[in-house]
Amino acid sequence: MAPAVSTTVKPTSDPLWHGEDVTISDVLDALSQVRAKFARDEAGDDELVHPRNCVMTLISVSPTEAHEQVAQRTTQMIGAQHPVQAIVIREEAPLRGHRFDAWITAEVQRPEMCCASECEIVTLHVRGAAADHLAGLIDPLLVSGVPTYLWWLGTPPFGKRELLDALRVVDGLVVDSAAFDEPFKSFHRMAGLLKVAHHRLGLADLQWSRLRPWRETLAQFFTPLDRRPFLSGISEVGVDYAGEARGNRIAAALMTGWMAGALGWKLKRATAGGGGVVVAHYEAGNRSVEVHFRSVQNDDLAAGELSAVRMAGASGGATFRVSVQHDPERKRIAPEPSYRTLHPSGGEDDAGIELAERRAEWHRDVLHENIGSLHHTATGDAPGESRPRHPVVLTSERRRPDSGRVLLTIIEIGEGAPLRHVQQLDLEDEATLLLDLLSTGTHDEVFNRSLAAASALMEKL
Repeated sequence: MAPAVSTTVKPTSDPLWHGEDVTISDVLDALSQVRAKFARDEAGDDELVHPRNCVMTLISVSPTEAHEQVAQRTTQMIGAQHPVQAIVIREEAPLRGHRFDAWITAEVQRPEMCCASECEIVTLHVRGAAADHLAGLIDPLLVSGVPTYLWWLGTPPFGKRELLDALRVVDGLVVDSAAFDEPFKSFHRMAGLLKVAHHRLGLADLQWSRLRPWRETLAQFFTPLDRRPFLSGISEVGVDYAGEARGNRIAAALMTGWMAGALGWKLKRATAGGGGVVVAHYEAGNRSVEVHFRSVQNDDLAAGELSAVRMAGASGGATFRVSVQHDPERKRIAPEPSYRTLHPSGGEDDAGIELAERRAEWHRDVLHENIGSLHHTATGDAPGESRPRHPVVLTSERRRPDSGRVLLTIIEIGEGAPLRHVQQLDLEDEATLLLDLLSTGTHDEVFNRSLAAASALMEKL
C-alpha cells in the first residue's frame, strides 16, 4: 500500500485507506477491514456485532475533476440522511491500463433512536474511459439485496456495448440531459435506452425533476371538476425557452411530450424555423392541437431553461387560457419608495411584493397572537395591561432578494376576471433532486412515456 501522495483530487475527508496502482481485490480486502473495525469498535466487549446497515448503492461516474467534487459533496449529503455505500469513479482518459488508484472514506451517523451506521465512499481513479471496464469494476463491490443506482455526470457513452453491460447490473440510471455535451444527439440516444434496457432498469433525468413545478402547476388548473372538460378542449400550446440551438429545446420537448403522452395526442408533423421557432401539429381525436416553441432572450435563465408555458382552448361554450411564467418582467406596482436606500427592495417586479405581503401578514398574525405574553416578558406587566399599540409591518421591509425564483400563473376563463397565483420555487441543487429521485425510485412510467413522445418530436426537427 502506497502513501497518499497523488497529485489528483482526493476525497474531502481524510481517507481510512488509500492505494495506488491497485486492483479491485485490494479494494475489497481494504473495505472488509474498514467494515470489520467499525463493527468491533461499536460493539465493544459486551455486545454482539450489529448487522451492517445499507439501503442502497450509489455509483457516480465523473468525467472531470469538477464533476468528481460535485459527486463527493452530493454523496456525503445523501449519506448524512441514509446509510448508503457510495462509489465515485473518476475517468482519467489519457491513461491506459487495468489498475487504478483508490480511496476509502467513511461518514458515521449516530441517530438517537438506533445504533450507529457507517456510510462508505469508495473513490476510484480509473485509467482510460470508465465505461470500458465499468461492469467489472462495480459488480464485485455491490451490496446484495439493496437497489443499485448509476449516476452519470456529464454525457454517458450511449450506444456503447460496455455501458449496456454495466446497466445490466444496476437498477437505475440517472443523468442530467441539461448537461449533455451534444444535447440533441445525446437526448435521442438516451431515449433509445427505453427499447434496449432490461425490464428492471429505471431511467431518470434531473432535468425532468426540475420541470416538476411546471407540470404540477398546469395539472392543478384542471383539478376542479368543472375544469376537467377543458382537457379535451386544448387547441393551442406555447412554450418559451432560452437559447436558439435545437439542443436547447429538450425541456420544451419534455413538457410537450408530457402533455401528448398523458392526453393521447398523436404527432402529425413538425417544422423548425429561424430564431428557434418550432411549430408542431398533433391530432387529438377529431380535433387538432397546435404547439409553438419560441426562443426568448433572458439573461437570468440558463440556455434551455423554460421561460413560459401557455395553453388555450374551449369546451362547452367556454374559452380558457392559462399561462405560467418564470420570473416575468413587469413594472413595479408602486412608485419608488423614499426609504429605498435603507431597505433595498431586492427586485423590480410585483411577484416579490406579493410574496413579501404573505410573509408580512404571517408575521403580523404571529405577533398579534403572542402580543400578551411578549409584553409580559418585556415589561413584567400582567397580560392585557398597558399593551403597546398594534404594530405596523411594512411589506417592502420584509422583501428578500430571492423573490426572482417565482412562477406566476394567470388564469382566464370566459369573460371572468383573470386569476393570479404566485409561488416560490425551491432550490434545485443536485443533492435535493437526486435524493428525491432515489427515494421514489427511477421506474417512472410517466417519464418514460413523456421521453418517448419528446424524442419523436425532436426527430421531426
